[in-house]
Amino acid sequence: MQPAPSPVAGDGFDALPDAVDPFALSLNENPFPPLPAVRSALLRSVHAVNRYPEFLPERLRGVIADHIGLPADRVVPGAGATGVVLLALQALTAAGDTVAMATPTFDGYPILARMARLKTRTVPLDAHGHHDLDGLARAAADARVVVLCRPHNPTGTVESAAAVSAFLRRVPRDTVVLLDEAYIEFAAPEHRIAVSALVTRFPNVVVVRTFSKAYGLAGLRIGYGVASRQLAATLWSHQLPFGAPITSLVAVAASYAAEDQLLHRVRLINAERCYLRMRLSALGIYTTDAHANFMYLPAKKDGRGVPWHEVFADDRLRVRCYPDGGARITVGNRTSTLAVLSALGKGHARAPSAV
Repeated sequence: MQPAPSPVAGDGFDALPDAVDPFALSLNENPFPPLPAVRSALLRSVHAVNRYPEFLPERLRGVIADHIGLPADRVVPGAGATGVVLLALQALTAAGDTVAMATPTFDGYPILARMARLKTRTVPLDAHGHHDLDGLARAAADARVVVLCRPHNPTGTVESAAAVSAFLRRVPRDTVVLLDEAYIEFAAPEHRIAVSALVTRFPNVVVVRTFSKAYGLAGLRIGYGVASRQLAATLWSHQLPFGAPITSLVAVAASYAAEDQLLHRVRLINAERCYLRMRLSALGIYTTDAHANFMYLPAKKDGRGVPWHEVFADDRLRVRCYPDGGARITVGNRTSTLAVLSALGKGHARAPSAV
């Protein structure tokens, strides 16, 4: 894969406000502030916060459904992707059921499983950060729920549409599949799966998406699930009354209206990811083939070199380090990238020589 051209000064990527911390690279936040139109819409909504939002988020549901080209009764909003997942677990499982997932995975899944009083069954990723879909299908055989992240968090890898389809055919129809697409906007069009056809063919699938990552609205906690009519109706019946703030509707509508600007920002983030990966490769540092707004450095298996958690021990630079020794680095602006490269360069200098 040829690296995309890196962002250049003056395109807005480096001109982030002082309030944005370029060294906070552990949560995969969007480095850009909200789009101007979104900020304006949110400011206007402040004048209505003395009023309750809709009892149930019918209008928000309709706006999202219209945008993705589905009937409204296939869409279920939630408080971010985690809110949608928790809604699904509460609606579709009973205490003691099993949820199968990869390891490592998004930190929220084990937490949400505990909240729903579920047992977890984990399947390790392969050496390149991809799912072991055969192992995950076997784990799903007697599980109530199985989770598949695409792109995966924390490795950013993407399983092919054909591999996903083959996996779904192996999963029992009474096992719910949570297909987590929190980072799908960063993936190239050829990696997208048509959600309408997917939930029609596999009525046990819930596709989970969020406005926290590409849309840069992490602080507003807006996500949604897409499912078959029957499954979506079950999830909808568990909606919290008055649970979607007024800000959700105005922010989503404004984001959709300015989507060309948003997609430009996505391209800049992807370009910076490619640039960072190219620089890491030049340093001899292997990274997984990430298709999201982060990079993943697998654990060092040879016992040589400074562990990643020590490389990034500087309090100023915050990345996500995992118990197995891996590290995930959010793609920020050029200042962020240079800080990461500086830390890695210092870590390389401290590494003991091979004998």
